[in-house]
Amino acid sequence: MATRALLLSLLAIACTLVNGLEPSPLQDFCIADLTSSVRVNGHACMDAKLAKPDHFSFSGLHLAGNTSNPLGSKVSPVTVAQLPGLNTLGIALARIDYAPHGVIPPHMHPRATEILTVLEGSLFVGFVTSNPGNMLISKVLQKGDVFVFPMGLPHFQQNVGNWSAVSVSALSSQNPGIITVANVVFGSNPMISGDVLSKAFQVDQSVIGSLQSQF
Repeated sequence: MATRALLLSLLAIACTLVNGLEPSPLQDFCIADLTSSVRVNGHACMDAKLAKPDHFSFSGLHLAGNTSNPLGSKVSPVTVAQLPGLNTLGIALARIDYAPHGVIPPHMHPRATEILTVLEGSLFVGFVTSNPGNMLISKVLQKGDVFVFPMGLPHFQQNVGNWSAVSVSALSSQNPGIITVANVVFGSNPMISGDVLSKAFQVDQSVIGSLQSQF
C-alpha cells in the first residue's frame, strides 16, 4: 500500500513538472492587457468581450528584415508583445533574415524549445549540450530542412551561402526570452569582474577588458 502511494505521489509530481512551465489555458483565450500593472506569470487578461480580430493577427512577416548590422542578421519576432492573443497559449514565431555569411550568435531561450525551418539559402546551425559533455550537435541545412534546438541549450545559426537566407522559427512559449552569451558575459550591467572572467577563460585581464569594451 505504501509503495502504491509512493508511486502515485511520484506520478503526481512528474505531471506537475511537465505542466509547470506553461499550464493549459482555463478559457478560450486570454488577450494580453499590456497596459495592466498586474504582474502574473504572463500578462493579465483583457475582458474577452473586447476581443477583436487584430488581437489575433500580425502583418508584415513577409517583409525582409534589415541585415545591415555587424552580425548581418535580423530577427522579426511575433511574441505576445506583438500579438496579444498569444497570451497563455505557449507558442511564438520569428522570421530571421541573414546577409551572406551573417550570423545569429550563440544564445539560449530559457523558456522555449525552438524548431527552425529554412525558407531560402543554406544555414550552418548547431547547439551544445550541457556539462560535462559539451557536445556540439551541428548540421548544414538547405531550403526546406528543419532543425530543433532544445530548451535552454546554447545554439547558433550562420548563413554559409553567398546569397541572403531566410528562416522561420516556432517557439514553445509566448515569451521565450533570449540570453545572448557574449552580451551577458561581457556586457552585463554592472560588469562581471575582470578577475573572475580572466580566470574563467584562462586569458589575461587585458583581453577581457578589450572584449568588455565592445559591449
